[in-house]
Amino acid sequence: MKPEIGAIDLTVIVVYLIGIVGLGCWAGLRQRHKSAGGKDYFLAGGTLTWPIIGLALFSTNISTIHLVGFAQEGYVNGLAYGNFEWMAPFILVITALFFAPFYIRSRVATLPDFLEMRYNRACRDWLAVLSIVAAIFIHIGFSLYMGAVLLRGMFGIDLYVSIAATAMLTGIYTIVGGLMAVVVTESIQTVILLVGSVIITAVAYHHVGGIEGVNDTLAASGEQVKMTMLRSAEEQPELPWYAIILGYPVIGIWYWCADQTIVQRVLGAKDENHARIGPLFAGFIKILPVFIMVLPGLMCYALVQQGKLDIEGMKNLEVAKTVTLDERRLAVPARRLDLKGSKVIAAGKSFEIDGKDAYVQDNLLYIDGKVQKDTEDTYGFMMRELLNPGLRGLIAAALLAALMSTVSGALNSIATLFSFDIYKRWRPQTTDRTLVLVGRITTFVAMVIAIAWSPFLAGFESMYQGIIALICYIAPPITAVFVLGVLWRRASGIAAQLTLYIGSALGFVVFLLYWFKVLDWIKDQTGVSVPPMMATFYLFVICLAIQIAISLMAPHRHTPESAKLVWGNPLEALRSAGWRGIGDYRILAAVLVITMIALYIVFA
Repeated sequence: MKPEIGAIDLTVIVVYLIGIVGLGCWAGLRQRHKSAGGKDYFLAGGTLTWPIIGLALFSTNISTIHLVGFAQEGYVNGLAYGNFEWMAPFILVITALFFAPFYIRSRVATLPDFLEMRYNRACRDWLAVLSIVAAIFIHIGFSLYMGAVLLRGMFGIDLYVSIAATAMLTGIYTIVGGLMAVVVTESIQTVILLVGSVIITAVAYHHVGGIEGVNDTLAASGEQVKMTMLRSAEEQPELPWYAIILGYPVIGIWYWCADQTIVQRVLGAKDENHARIGPLFAGFIKILPVFIMVLPGLMCYALVQQGKLDIEGMKNLEVAKTVTLDERRLAVPARRLDLKGSKVIAAGKSFEIDGKDAYVQDNLLYIDGKVQKDTEDTYGFMMRELLNPGLRGLIAAALLAALMSTVSGALNSIATLFSFDIYKRWRPQTTDRTLVLVGRITTFVAMVIAIAWSPFLAGFESMYQGIIALICYIAPPITAVFVLGVLWRRASGIAAQLTLYIGSALGFVVFLLYWFKVLDWIKDQTGVSVPPMMATFYLFVICLAIQIAISLMAPHRHTPESAKLVWGNPLEALRSAGWRGIGDYRILAAVLVITMIALYIVFA
């Protein structure tokens, strides 16, 4: 096992941290000197161009959750979870064609503001609160936790210290500089992230013998299915092909079209064409993560199978000292157990044991005499075993870049939501200067809450599956309200309001059933399994039915403003003038869709 981070690596990391914090503060203060208005702080003065928007969208989306989670999923499940990257470009086309024009024309600062213009004030209030909660618990909480896990693995730093340190550094330039600081640093961080990911992919590719080496290794063990994207329910029970096709659009439209943390970059666009091209540019970049984030995890698995990497270099799986004893949870320290037909629950993670003996000793889990490894450490394992000093520091900087860009983007969106949609509602006469101050205080408070929440995330079996599960139960009502809002003129305010209330309540109940393993119990008793992606589709259908039924009973009375926020027909979205040649958003959208279909044909 190679030594972990050394002096050269530490130097690279420190230089990066000082540089990115300094750059963020400089960019924000420079914009501040030009104009000190509230929208200049929160929306960068409406000056963002398409390259900045595209890079910032990608950077805010890709976090340590993706780098670490995709490596883990690649090691365990192959390319299957790459669907969450390759389905995104289709949704980004929808963002560019159908949503971005309305966001720019309405000149809103937040998406809740858009909902008030289209529906009513109650919809605005509900979405504002829900968006703040989602940003804290999903975007920031998961990112901080995964970053802390990596820093602990590399440096041995305490989990809480790692979380607090990264949050503090990110908070400094976010609070000082606002959205301009966020998007400028995100653009730099995207480049660092991509370079770092390409390096570790290239090194793993060289060692494993290329794609041919991966295919030969998987064929030898009868696991060729790991190189495919779309699988049957028998091959991938929690993510069959139909769950991807039906469920992803629901969470995708919420994430890319209706989540303030993401869409805020589009709201800050210079004009409508920049607002359209930016998401399309991000869609092309989203092709890369399957090859430079998911595939490396699969190559790591192949290297272990080939004997070129010693699995002993991976972190051991530590078992919780306090355990529950019943027929399903049998992790009992220092006691050898026959676990046929059962599971071991270790540190909140569930492991099928069927037919194998397992025991826990010295707080480590052994199965058939072999200590079990924590696949969450896959990315760190590759860093330690495959990279030389200096390169390890660069990859660590890339990980920090992913973490900080996601956290800074979420913090800025929370500040914007609270300032415009909550505080200014209470005090309409608030000056821009006071609004900026409120935003900075909000950023600090949100950061403290996220720090406190992050350690509880250890309860998820897989970090990436955990974040997907949360999104699956939040997204359906929001997606329904936004889709019908821009496509159906009769969608009414009271219908949207009740859809948000009822849909959110249903989603929360289903999430509790998931969290407390009730859904697992139902599966064990009945054999019926509902993957989270299918659950989100069913919830979406229910939300659509609620909104359509109530809208038919209580039609919407449009104002002159709201009437302009609905497409007369879908083709109307394509009639706006675009740039000439290849820069035309319609041409770029068509090229992106054709490219993604071709990739799916190759890897299906």
